[in-house]
Amino acid sequence: MTEEAATAALFKVYEIVARGIDLKGNYKRLVRIWAYARLSTDVAEKYNQVHKLDRIAEPVRKRHAPRIEENSALHMAVQEILSFLEDEQIQRIGVWGTVGTGKTTIMQNLNNHEQIAKMFDIVIWVTVSKEWSIEKLQDAIMRRLKLDMERFADIEENARRISEELKEKKYLVLLDEVQENIDLNAVMGIPNNQDSKVVLASRNRCVCYEMEADELINVKRLSPADAWNMFQEKVGHPISSPLIKPIAEQVVKECDGLPLLIDRIGEPLERRERCFSLEDGLNRLRRWESVKTEGMDEVLDFLKFCYEELDGNKKDCFLYGALYPEECEIYIDYLLECWNAEGLIHDADELVDNTNVFRDARDKGHAILDALIDVSLLERSDKKKCVKMNKVLRKMALQISSQSNGSKFLVKPCEGLQDFPDRKEWEDASRISLMGNQLCTLPEFLHCHNLSTLLLQMNNGLIAIPEFFFESMCSLRVLDLHGTGIESLPSSISNLICLRGLYLNSCPHLIQLPPNMRALEQLEVLDIRGTKLNLLQIGSLIWLKCLRISLSSFFRGIRTQRQLGSISAFVSLEEFCVDDDLSEQCWDEFLMIVMEEVVTLKKLTSLGFASYIWKKNSCFTFQFCVGYQGNTYSQILESSDYPSYNCLKLVNGEGMHPVIAEVLRVTHAFKLINHKGVSTLSDFGVDNMENMLVCSVEGCNEIRTIVCGDRMASSVLENLEVLHVNSVLKLRSIWQGSIPNGSLAQLTTLTLTKCPELKKIFSNGMIQQLPELQHLRVEECNRIEEIIMESENLELEVNALPRLKTLVLIDLPKLRSIWVDDSLEWPSLQRIQISTCHMLKRLPFNNTNALKLRFIEGQQSWWEALVWEDDALKQNLHSICILS
Repeated sequence: MTEEAATAALFKVYEIVARGIDLKGNYKRLVRIWAYARLSTDVAEKYNQVHKLDRIAEPVRKRHAPRIEENSALHMAVQEILSFLEDEQIQRIGVWGTVGTGKTTIMQNLNNHEQIAKMFDIVIWVTVSKEWSIEKLQDAIMRRLKLDMERFADIEENARRISEELKEKKYLVLLDEVQENIDLNAVMGIPNNQDSKVVLASRNRCVCYEMEADELINVKRLSPADAWNMFQEKVGHPISSPLIKPIAEQVVKECDGLPLLIDRIGEPLERRERCFSLEDGLNRLRRWESVKTEGMDEVLDFLKFCYEELDGNKKDCFLYGALYPEECEIYIDYLLECWNAEGLIHDADELVDNTNVFRDARDKGHAILDALIDVSLLERSDKKKCVKMNKVLRKMALQISSQSNGSKFLVKPCEGLQDFPDRKEWEDASRISLMGNQLCTLPEFLHCHNLSTLLLQMNNGLIAIPEFFFESMCSLRVLDLHGTGIESLPSSISNLICLRGLYLNSCPHLIQLPPNMRALEQLEVLDIRGTKLNLLQIGSLIWLKCLRISLSSFFRGIRTQRQLGSISAFVSLEEFCVDDDLSEQCWDEFLMIVMEEVVTLKKLTSLGFASYIWKKNSCFTFQFCVGYQGNTYSQILESSDYPSYNCLKLVNGEGMHPVIAEVLRVTHAFKLINHKGVSTLSDFGVDNMENMLVCSVEGCNEIRTIVCGDRMASSVLENLEVLHVNSVLKLRSIWQGSIPNGSLAQLTTLTLTKCPELKKIFSNGMIQQLPELQHLRVEECNRIEEIIMESENLELEVNALPRLKTLVLIDLPKLRSIWVDDSLEWPSLQRIQISTCHMLKRLPFNNTNALKLRFIEGQQSWWEALVWEDDALKQNLHSICILS
């Protein structure tokens, strides 16, 4: 073939490309033509250009992705990631959660989302294997980019080639199943491109932190409604039939909101039509420890993989959580004490300075707890001071313990048991949990030499313990009898020579202890709140490290000051908590004596007490409650929602005591409840609140404004992050007067609830001082007409509230507007929730503001009554609505 003919053939190929026909079918034919041609350099160059067209990577490779319901939790997670991807300040996003919660499903749907193809030139998906290496990741990325892997190229060279290829591109890297920190700079040389992003999915929150994620999304279990919808979608046939639906609902309940489990369990059921198949599936699911269930093995393998990666003591701490009922909220401090008593917190005693061993163990316990939460084997409950274990993980933990030679569990909490289990069930057990049952009697003798934990709490009908019941429990370390009806303990308790934690709280009939309690020389934690015991009865246990007692225990049965028990004798105490279960008049005369003894405890690191006494230069954390708030001893612990903070709670008090000001100066979390004699928080001295991070005001019906700014020259509350105001009936404003620059500069959360006289939220100049406000909630404030009052904000800049992400407005009958028009940018707003605000007829949005808004939650009737000037805007916003 002549050169002219070859050139003609080349141009023909170009024409094919121009018409949009795939090159691949014509490429081989062109090569055959070329083989017979003697090409000039110019023509060869044109050939190389055609060859290059064949290796251009397509922008997005669609992945098989399970369909997710619109407005479901998984759908919301995808929408939230999309909003982060649009933010120029965010480069990396971490998606984390326990195995089976749907992280991969989220990533797959994100990859396939139509907006992604518009936002990025190329999307690179990499599933990170357990045996990952930089070379393997580079290989996957270079294949995606259609770069030839040079046989002898080193890591640095490959990273340079990847970086060079992506230099001019706007790219998105999706990393699924990341199990440890990956240095992306070493892998791909990460070019300095602000428009390119990385989204990684991991079951370990710490990995997200280590990879410098700017934003984290915690993927939690599905709500019951979302789980049901997913199961319906998966199974396909009409499970809403009256015959089938009750069983199907139980199947979904057993899956405990884990999408992976719903998918795997639903798969075999999808192929069966009859009701008994579902019933059989349910029975197998409930007994999956001993019965093979289709779909469960894969889930179990995933979960066991998470467990097997834990260090030895973390494994034991995780398994311990299975002793509590399904979805039980476990008090964190209590759980850490049990771990420590069991010896599961290693090296707690190995201190250079042996002063605060117990506090050190608690700190180490928190580190273990955080590690278990980070890998999603435990999860925090809505109460910050509690954790819980999901149903499926608990079943796995019980299965593992049943297969262990050295750690057999007998676990039957809250099962309505009236009789103690048979001997064959308990004789080899190392831990027994029978809490929350209806036991009235116990065996005369329990032969359990290996038993280390016995949990019998909340058996209300249990009024007596047999005399020799504890005779052979010489290894017992944790004994919990709280919430039972016992009147005394048997003398055999002296055999518990290894006991380290004893919980007798909320036993209102307990009046006496045996005289041989001195034998419990290892006892560290004792809780006798809500009993009829007095301090003298435990006076021999001077080695205690943590003591919880009711105030009445100091004075019960005491007629003279000389008979008063001595707290100062407990020289090893590190944590001391006193419940104020008496009226102030009963204990006033003894209070000074008690507190003078308390301040002599040199090892004390944590004190919870109702008092007006403050020890200067103290280095311990505290949780003070001043004033009487009714009986609180029914709870195991009353530790604050902010456990690492110094906390002060004033309840039913009056006026301002000088010592309170001194305590406020070192207080991080301040709660004021039903206080009289003050009209503003400023009455406590705003200069005393510079360390305050959290403030909650409740009741306090004489307060008319939270802060009075008159005559203030410098900033105040500059470190406050959270402000909650609830049921302050005469509150008129949050801030009155001038607002010095820097005031409220760190405030991220503002909640206003049940303030019927409140009309003004943001007074003149206040919004300008809230650059960090992210969450605003206003609820049941009947006189609120405008969220941002026009009369107070005449010169408001368009970028006001630049960080506001969520806006919740509930039951505001007079609310007419959020802002007078649509001039504000709302640059960070992602979610608004509006309920029972029937007079709100307009939203402050247009087609160019609130670009990150992803969810509008409200009632269908409210939405239909809204007034619109732009039908296109209504359509756009309706697509992100969740209406009820």
